[in-house]
Amino acid sequence: MSNLKAQITLPTKSPEAEISQRIGITDVTIHYNRPYVKGRKIWGHVVPYGFNYLGFGTAKAAPWRAGSDYNTTVNFTHEVSIQGNKVPAGKYALFMAPEENGEVTIILSSNTTSWGSYFYDPKEDVLRFKVISIEKDSSIEMLTYSFNTVEPTSATASLQWGTKEIPFKIDVAVDDIVMTGIRNDLRNPKGFQQSTWDSAANYAFSIGQLDQALDWINASIKGNFFSKETFSNLSMKSRILEKQGKNAEANNMLQKAIPFGSSEELYRLGLGFIMNGRIDKAIEIMKANVKHNDGAFPSHYGLARAYSAKKDYKKALKALEKTGADTPEHFKTRFIKYKARLTKGEGI
Repeated sequence: MSNLKAQITLPTKSPEAEISQRIGITDVTIHYNRPYVKGRKIWGHVVPYGFNYLGFGTAKAAPWRAGSDYNTTVNFTHEVSIQGNKVPAGKYALFMAPEENGEVTIILSSNTTSWGSYFYDPKEDVLRFKVISIEKDSSIEMLTYSFNTVEPTSATASLQWGTKEIPFKIDVAVDDIVMTGIRNDLRNPKGFQQSTWDSAANYAFSIGQLDQALDWINASIKGNFFSKETFSNLSMKSRILEKQGKNAEANNMLQKAIPFGSSEELYRLGLGFIMNGRIDKAIEIMKANVKHNDGAFPSHYGLARAYSAKKDYKKALKALEKTGADTPEHFKTRFIKYKARLTKGEGI
């Protein structure tokens, strides 16, 4: 009959939870159980200060499990830096040892499967660092982890319980990780597609690695079985060359790209020049769009925007009036207002 002791599933007193935040392409995931305050005095009592013998297990100086029940764990899909300390990708137990003065020792341990910290072993420490906790005016009833501040290359994770918050900053070398991933992708089946090389060049360009961007876009243009000239790769090469200060080469490459561009692609290109304050160049591109795409929408509209940016409202109005039957209905309604504004000498 002893085998009849049922392993039934019951709710825990401290519900299980998980929170995840992506930084660049790196996922940071914290898995924990959430105890309640329930009117108790937490810091220095439920959570004793410092390292302590907990009355059971082998640890004579144990930190707090930073949650309840099983180890709280944190997982990183790529290498990160925590408070300036590098940590390899992987899963770690998260322990904390708060002090009465507000200082908190945070520990990452390789032992992720223990119940609590009764068998904590400092030999399994991967990292120890210290932070300063924050006293809050209001109290959080359930222990909560959150990512309060998220930036393109970092996030601040915080434990909040009772009136205390314990933050720690996680930095990620996003560009290095992405570039490493791109180089791997270019060697696997993804690299057998021209679009992969275009995307790789675009990313390298966006982070200022111009020589690498040029190598990759050249591979898209010629030299491989998938290579061919497109508006996308020729215009990207023009941007790279211009950024390198090779203006004549950049302009020649742009002229080569124009016949490949759809009306929408050339419109977006011209719009980019408008936004960068290069109005004459925008007018040149928008005129080429009208010519090479037989006035298809939004070529005349783009030319109207370029002339409007130059404050040549008469030419802008003339261009706008040439938009054809392929103009979407919602634009036709908008154009009534635009024409009225241009007639009054106001920009669009």
